Amino acid sequence: MKTNTPATASQPDNGFSYSRDHFEALVDHALAHAKKLGASDAGAEASEGCGLSVSVRKGALENVERNRDKSLSVTVYLGQRRGNANTSDFSRGAIEQTVQAAYDIARFTAEDPTAGLPDEQDIAPTHSHRDLQLFHPWSVDSEEAARLALRCEAAALAVDKRITNSEGAGVSAQQSHFFTAHTRGFRGGYASSRHSISVAPIASLPGRHGEMQRDAWYSSQRNALELASPESVGRYAAQRALSRLGSRKIATTECPVLFEAPLAAGLLGSFVQAVSGGSLYRKSSFLLDSLGQQVFPEHIDISEDPFILGGKGSSPFDEEGVRVQARQVVEAGRVQGYFLSSYSARKLGMKTTGNAGGSHNLRLSSRLTRPGEHLDEMLRKLGTGLFVIELMGQGVNYVTGDYSRGASGFWVENGQIAYPVQEITIAGNLREMLRDIVAVGADAYSYGAKTVGSVLIERMKIAGS
Repeated sequence: MKTNTPATASQPDNGFSYSRDHFEALVDHALAHAKKLGASDAGAEASEGCGLSVSVRKGALENVERNRDKSLSVTVYLGQRRGNANTSDFSRGAIEQTVQAAYDIARFTAEDPTAGLPDEQDIAPTHSHRDLQLFHPWSVDSEEAARLALRCEAAALAVDKRITNSEGAGVSAQQSHFFTAHTRGFRGGYASSRHSISVAPIASLPGRHGEMQRDAWYSSQRNALELASPESVGRYAAQRALSRLGSRKIATTECPVLFEAPLAAGLLGSFVQAVSGGSLYRKSSFLLDSLGQQVFPEHIDISEDPFILGGKGSSPFDEEGVRVQARQVVEAGRVQGYFLSSYSARKLGMKTTGNAGGSHNLRLSSRLTRPGEHLDEMLRKLGTGLFVIELMGQGVNYVTGDYSRGASGFWVENGQIAYPVQEITIAGNLREMLRDIVAVGADAYSYGAKTVGSVLIERMKIAGS
């Protein structure tokens, strides 16, 4: 497997149609034309993505999809007025028409005192752009991808005769690269990749009206060599589906709730949304004015590190070309920083945090967690209560923090799983939920750009039968 990057290549490589040099020429032409028209500032980005997705079901090939797309995006500023336009046509004439379109939009757009490119002192200089090893092309063909997917599904079906069906298995290999520049002096770009393998088996009990339960699992990595084996993904997905057979409702109650690690990443995501610039300046967050405030218990820390080699949230700069940095977002439970772009920072009278485009490799951890405190130990800490492995619905109000989601999982008694449960609702308020985190497991799981172990919350309302 090749892992070199076309960052300086004058010829396209690794399955791309365009080189970095070609993208630079397109972007430079767009910026020059914007200046010629009279733009006070301008930015442009050229990008290309391509990949392969293969799906199988019940031992047969279902779909083979190849995708290839390209885009040039242009932003033009006329003082405090902004216009944006896009094209997939890279011809000289089309680029000039796109710049003209962005210029015309800006002319007729109302002034926004906070609009504009990042301040020059915030821009990441070219010499600071680290190679974070984000690009690992996978030269898998459709036949090999199908074989991997079939192996994954077959492993799931072989676990137990109660695995009677499948929603299918899939393999995906995706890669992209871009170059962007603007008139405040930023120039940069890089290539990245993301590959995955997944399966969704169905378990059922015999009989005409026998219960059926579905679950799924996947492995996703920038480097295909780091993917879990198809067999291990299949077996684990099957075991998850089997464990849910015999699910029942429980009586309405209040009890401790343990969120499985992938779901705990969603709790971290809720916090990020609440302290992100857009929510804050619109005053649509339950964590307004939380900077310096105690939002989590003292044992909780949240760190951000954009420079993890191969990290899913790694980047040498943000989407505006602003420098990024490793930092403590939460220290001893207190909020130390927000997630701000240049625009939202100006709206709030603050400085950008280099988070245009989102967060970078967040990790939530507890100072109380000891090595080896994996799920079994977390279940013991839960004692008697609910262990949640699936959430449904979007019942989260980020203005008030009110939280209500459909859920399924397991009822736990004396630290041991007693039986699976379904068709219940868990409810609480995010402000209280974050404050009531009792423990975080050592079973750290990376879901996208967020890493967290299972999270135990002291008490939530459970609506059942």
